[in-house]
Parts: sequence; structure tokens; C-alpha cells
Amino acid sequence: MRYKIYAENPQSHFLTIEMEVENITSDRIKIQLPAWRPGRYELQNFAKNIQTFEITDELNRKVDFHKVSKDRWKVYTKGASKLTVKLRYYAFIQHPSGVFANAGSSYIDENTLYVNFVNCLPYVNGRMHEPCSVELNLPDTYKVACGLQYKNNTLWADDYYHLVDSPVLASPYLQSQQFAIRDVDFYVWFLGNYQPNWEKIVLDFTKFSQKQIDVMGDFPEKEYHFINWILPVSFYHGVEHRSSTMVVLGPDTEGDGLYSDLLGVSSHELYHAWNICKIRPVEMLPYDLTRENYFQTGFVAEGVTTYLGDVFLKQSGVFSLEEYLKEFETTLKRHFEQDGKSSMSLVEASFDLWLDGYVASIPHRRVSIYNKGAVVAFLLDGYIRQATQHQKSIHDVMRLMWERFGKTAIGYSLADYRTIAEEVAGGSLSTYFEECILGNTPLETQVQALLSWYGIEVTFDEALKVQLQLLDAQNENLKEWLG
Repeated sequence: MRYKIYAENPQSHFLTIEMEVENITSDRIKIQLPAWRPGRYELQNFAKNIQTFEITDELNRKVDFHKVSKDRWKVYTKGASKLTVKLRYYAFIQHPSGVFANAGSSYIDENTLYVNFVNCLPYVNGRMHEPCSVELNLPDTYKVACGLQYKNNTLWADDYYHLVDSPVLASPYLQSQQFAIRDVDFYVWFLGNYQPNWEKIVLDFTKFSQKQIDVMGDFPEKEYHFINWILPVSFYHGVEHRSSTMVVLGPDTEGDGLYSDLLGVSSHELYHAWNICKIRPVEMLPYDLTRENYFQTGFVAEGVTTYLGDVFLKQSGVFSLEEYLKEFETTLKRHFEQDGKSSMSLVEASFDLWLDGYVASIPHRRVSIYNKGAVVAFLLDGYIRQATQHQKSIHDVMRLMWERFGKTAIGYSLADYRTIAEEVAGGSLSTYFEECILGNTPLETQVQALLSWYGIEVTFDEALKVQLQLLDAQNENLKEWLG
């Protein structure tokens, strides 16, 4: 499938998209636009942003079609060997402040093109595994940040799944630097009113990227792009992709706070290159982009990543112990102070992401797969360390998940995750899984006991307000845990 993207009037925020379909062998085909995007497990119904939609044949004659669902069209080819689908897509998401801000959507203005292809590029049913190309009509002054190969104004993807997991940001104002680890090339991009301290950024990004690769054994891709858009307003959003991450942060005046956020979200999203982009739940191999893909292991995809993203920053020497504990205390607060009295298990919360995972919930119902997921990942890490005298950890769990399910492209189940965790721990983890994963047992006692083992005190008042205090910075278990 071949696509062209251009904007006749960028200030209108409309993209014009042309899709060429060749080698048609049937008298009817179906054109489909995705209803959701990987990384955010809710139906977003991107078709609502289509203003006009038309189809012509190789002689530029209009072709009959009609909608069969909100985002699917049945096309009557009538012997045509080539079709051109043309649509206008509104690429504009507005923050309440009036500034664009959304790492998962698309945007066009006179100076910037940002496209998540999953939003706006349809596909032909049954042909998602064909190679794809996207021709971009851009001024010569534009620089292009994308995880896809870019040559002669065209992006090239192995197939449709590869294409829609590779957003593009283009602007004449992009800044970039690169570094290499082993045989992998890393690129860091910035757009916005931000002056990067490139020496520090390259040093820190190299450290945590190196640590992640050392722990996991190798990297899934040959190159990786950290694509950052810095806004003048407060914002924090990152989306993982196969060989890139798109991050939107602000405000651009925040200084050290902005840089700390940048490190945190970048380490988190990089780890997703293994955990969810490759180590994927069996229910999502392959992604069905037309409907909900219910799964029980969202706490593995997001909770483990949330926990380990910050751990990698400490273990690599990017974060000090004080900086790490500040972030960890924030994670504890987010769980206990917001969701500590909720009745839902993590398995239920993973499944119900598609119901209310990204909107305000009724009181004491939902738990966060990110926050509680990170807390229970911390507990699993500690239980394994206690059982093995620090000879094993959650790193060994995820490395085995990568070897057995990521590299092989075999989806994993909840039972698979439990089997590997118990294999690493060297014994049963039934209490852990019953209380922390399948049940809704309050976790204050477990967290207090494990933190005490590390020489850290945590207290909870009646409202579950959290206070964390380091009692013994020389604690041997703490040194084994965080280095």
C-alpha cells in the first residue's frame, strides 16, 4: 500500500491523504481505518476526524462504495485494477490552554507536521502484511524524525503494523544528536522553545539505555528515536513505539523539573521497546485495530515498566538515591492516596482499561495498572531478592520473558508470567499472586515490611497518606537493590 500526505493549507489543520491500492483481484474490497492505537487501550474512533472521503479508479472515475460500520467502507471495484482513496483528515487536538498537546494524535500547522499514521491511514482488509510507503510533501527546510527509513521524501515500512507504530514529526526547527551502543544507533530529537544541554543529555541517555540493554541482553531494533516536543504549558505524555517514542512535555520554563520528567518518561518508554512492543500479551498478537483487545496483563506491560523505568535510572547512575526515592515515594502516593481503598484487582483493572481506564472513575472502584502495577512489581522484585539472596531479581523474570515470548513473537498469558516468576524465585508465589494480582488485599503491610528490609521506613495515616524516610543509607540490601 502506498500513501501520500500533504496539506494544501496547513493553517486549516487539515491533512490530505491519498492511498493507492493496486493488484485488485476481486469485485469488492473493504477499506478499514483503525479505531484505537497501541499504547492506549480505549476506542478513539479516529474516523470522526475525516471530513471528506472519495474513491476513484485508474481513469479517475468515481467508484461506488458505502459504509458498513463507523470506520469501514465496502468498495465495488467493478473490474478496476487500481484505486485511489482520498480523504481529508482534521489533524488538530487542542489543550484547554489553547496549545496543541497529545503524543498519540496528529497535528499540522505552517511550521510543524506530526502524524500518528494509525489515526488517519486506512488499509485494505487482508493486506496488512504488505510493504507500505508514505510520501511526504514537505518543504526542503524540514527535518524529519521517525523510526522508519526515510529516503527521497518517502518513509518505508515492512508492513502496515510497522507503519502505524512509527509516528513522524517534521519541522525546520527540530534539533538532534545521536549516540551508539553496541550496534544500535540512538537519536534524540527536540522541538520547541528548549535549549538542550546536549553533553548531559547524551551522557545520561547513554547510561540508562546501556543499562537496559545490558540487563535484557540485546536490543530489539537497529536504531531508536527519542522524539520530544516541549510545550510552553504544563504537560506530560509519552507513547511507546517499535523503534521510537513520542514525548510531549512542558512547561518549557520548568528547568530541572522538566529534565527530571524527560529522564523518567524516556527511560520508561525505552523499556517498552521490549515490554509490550515485543513481549506482548497473547490476546494482542496480532493487534486487532478494529475493536477492543481485552487482556489481563496490563499490569505487566505498564506496571513493571513504570517500576523499572526509574530503577534503571538509579542503577545506571543517572539518578541519585535521593532522586530515586523521591520518585518512588510519588508512585506510592499515587497508589495508596488515590486508589488504596479501591476494590478492583489488577487483573480486573487490566481487562477494564477498555471501559474506563483513562477517565475519572467512580469512588473506590478502579486501581491504576501503572501505579499499583509498579508497587506490586517492587514487591515481586523484593520477594525474589529475598528468596535468592539477591542472586536473582525481576530483571531475570523480564529477560526470560524476552527470550521466550519477545524474540519468538509468541504472546504470553498471565499463567506464563506467573510460571517464569516462580521459576526465577525458585518456589511458589501463590500468596503474592492471590493477594497482589488476582485479589484486592491492601498492600500497606507488605510494602512496609519490604522497605524495612532495605533500611527505609514508610508510614500510612488513616487516610493512607504516605511518608517515606531513609533510615540506613548503608543498608546492604539497599545497595544490592539499587546499586
